[in-house]
Amino acid sequence: MTNSEIINVLGGTSVVAKLCNVSPAAVSMWRKTNIPADKMLYLAATLEKSTEGVLNRRQMFPNTYKIIWPELH
Repeated sequence: MTNSEIINVLGGTSVVAKLCNVSPAAVSMWRKTNIPADKMLYLAATLEKSTEGVLNRRQMFPNTYKIIWPELH
């Protein structure tokens, strides 16, 4: 998924901005660049639920998901 698709699946720029406690302008920039890894941590579980597991936290963070979400072992 592209950054824009991720943002759209989560409800759009304003929703993602509120979830990450950043400005909508920052989220708009992410559509062109990358969503920062620390912000993806905020979004990962919601994204997994929104995509019905198509994108999951194990895929998004293959090297660290066990540390971040120990319940996923």
